[in-house]
Amino acid sequence: MNFNTDKRFIPFVKHRKKFFSFSIIFALVGIILLFTAGLNLGIDFQSGSKVEVMSDDSFTAEQVNDDFAEAGSGYEPDEITLAGNSNEMAHASFVGTLGQDEIAEIQTYFTDKYGEEPSVSTVSPQVGQELAQNALVSVLIASVGIILYVTIRFEFWYGVASIAALMHDAFFIIVVFSIVQFEVNVPFIAAVLTIVGYSINDTIVTFDRIRENMREQEEIETFDDLAHVVDVSLNQTLARSINTVLTVVFAAGAIFFLGGEAIRSFSFALLVGLIAGTYSSLFLASQLWLSWKWKSLQREKNKPKEKDPEDLEPEI
Repeated sequence: MNFNTDKRFIPFVKHRKKFFSFSIIFALVGIILLFTAGLNLGIDFQSGSKVEVMSDDSFTAEQVNDDFAEAGSGYEPDEITLAGNSNEMAHASFVGTLGQDEIAEIQTYFTDKYGEEPSVSTVSPQVGQELAQNALVSVLIASVGIILYVTIRFEFWYGVASIAALMHDAFFIIVVFSIVQFEVNVPFIAAVLTIVGYSINDTIVTFDRIRENMREQEEIETFDDLAHVVDVSLNQTLARSINTVLTVVFAAGAIFFLGGEAIRSFSFALLVGLIAGTYSSLFLASQLWLSWKWKSLQREKNKPKEKDPEDLEPEI
């Protein structure tokens, strides 16, 4: 895909206020959704039990529900996921941990009916809380490391703009999951961290081009001069960004539609994150850097210059 930027020049900076407004509105709507609808947390992040049932024949969700209802105490799984080439495997999730007697009752029933003992895994409230905290800490540590690296490799404002874009991407995924109510589990966290790596790579490519064009710019006197550098850089990396994201979207889309229920939330988070990452790299990170860099240049320009001691008049 070639956008032929020599003949077609897109003025990205001209519409920066629209991009900022969209991101701010989306953030406000997202905060409201998180406080109202919330997230559909899996048992990885709250206390619960997961029962894995195997059979030589195919399962259906209705059949698994009926089996648990007949297991002895009328168990009702909160979620059932089918897996395998012919849906010969079923995962039943229960919010709240099952007791030892309940686990024994379920295992006895399914062993007698299907000839294989189901495996039961349990997550306590403490483990779920630790997983959520570790996920947050991992994102924060990654963010600090990115700021330090980009600051050393480029400059401070590049690093701050990169982290703002990453936080935007992660929050975008969380809000979309709040809307669609897909389960939030450990694979979801893996998808978010994957998108963080992809997004920062895309942003760094754009920033590297901005830095190269800044070196070729003889002098930055006005905001338009700095904006022109950003616009030229974005147009030069536009084809690369879109071509790259499309190739990954095709792969993630194939996983989403053909990969089965077990990894559907992971692949969906990848798809949403790829779109958000491309948007933030083109329309958010560079625009933020432009605004902050210009303010920094203005402060340096308006800073009173120290007088040379040789120019000071001798006291009489």
